[in-house]
Amino acid sequence: MNKVSIITLGCKQNKYESDCMARILSENGYTVTENLEFADIYILNTCAVTSEAEKKSRQHIVKFNKLNPACRIIVCGCASEKNKDQFIDKPNVKVVFGTEGKERILEYVQGTLSQGVPTSKVYASPIGPIKSTTREYVKIQDGCNNFCSYCIIPYLRGRSRSRDLDDIVHECEIIANRSHEIVLTGIDISSYSIDGKPALHILMDRLSHVNALIRLGSLEVGVITEEFMQILSNMPNFAPHFHLSLQSGDDDILKLMNRHYTAEEFYKRVLLIRKYFPDCNLTTDVIVGFGNESEAQFENTKEFIKKVGFSFVHIFPYSRRAGTRAYTFPDLTMAIKKQRVDELEEVNNILKVAYLEKFIGRESVVLIEEKKDFFEGFSPEYIRCYTDENVESGHLYRVKFTGIYDNGMKVKILKEV
Repeated sequence: MNKVSIITLGCKQNKYESDCMARILSENGYTVTENLEFADIYILNTCAVTSEAEKKSRQHIVKFNKLNPACRIIVCGCASEKNKDQFIDKPNVKVVFGTEGKERILEYVQGTLSQGVPTSKVYASPIGPIKSTTREYVKIQDGCNNFCSYCIIPYLRGRSRSRDLDDIVHECEIIANRSHEIVLTGIDISSYSIDGKPALHILMDRLSHVNALIRLGSLEVGVITEEFMQILSNMPNFAPHFHLSLQSGDDDILKLMNRHYTAEEFYKRVLLIRKYFPDCNLTTDVIVGFGNESEAQFENTKEFIKKVGFSFVHIFPYSRRAGTRAYTFPDLTMAIKKQRVDELEEVNNILKVAYLEKFIGRESVVLIEEKKDFFEGFSPEYIRCYTDENVESGHLYRVKFTGIYDNGMKVKILKEV
């Protein structure tokens, strides 16, 4: 029983932790794949951010048993932390644990550990991911202190705790020897701290010498300060892409969500970003239909999105989650939510085209990642790029943007970097 398939659902943090589990098992004689195929052991790293994510997790148990009726299944992650009973009695499920203890995966696989471990009050996580993608992730913290009223994750991942600064820098230096790009990830990387004090700016300053592009994961607006922007603008290896979580452009809805800013405060931070990075890619998340959102409140959000001029908006219809404070709030019909999603998608498409048009004729560098109909990759701004020229995955190329295509840009290859 030497072949293990690790299937990952959900966030980039889960992907990082799965890659770390893969390295641990590979170094101990197991053949590891991330594909859904025949295996002796399946490890399911679950997500619970929505009820649909939990449903997908349960559906994967069925798929594993069809592929190998004699398999062993190990379930971990947020969905099993939230409710282990939805997995524990399924066929061939041998171990169920939650968000903590993934660094002990070898013990779970070998059968010497069968119980989950409690959520840690200090940073504790597997480290040293196996290289599984062209772009690699480094986890810098876990947990969240925000307790947004719609979100279950702080109850599953625990309070925010940060990884040692030197450990992060060391791992990034190692990864830079094999990959051109590193993404810093975590549940709330904006809360990264040293001795209880905000320190994401200190970390970024320490990473300015790393020989790889450093990309930030999702940010909270409070981390955007003059000092932070100055440090980022002085980094030769910073990727100018800011994913700044908004969720709503209406102040009353923001308060109901327990988001700790107003729309105007958010906008001032946007102006600060663009002071230093006028052509950056500024993306966001928005939830529609939250808490009996009125038509006027929705219009406030739509107009605010236009005012900011995001280059892309991830739009989600609100989905109630049991265990959150908002679960008992009034709710809208899915028909109303869908209509509002469609309205925002129209705005989103206009803003996306307006942003991409600015790059036609410009030059940049692209990290080629994969080949589908075209070779595809991303620029430092996180613009998806397409080329039908002869290139290699994992290589950097100097390119010229030639025109908008699909959800990104066609590029002409100028030379390999």
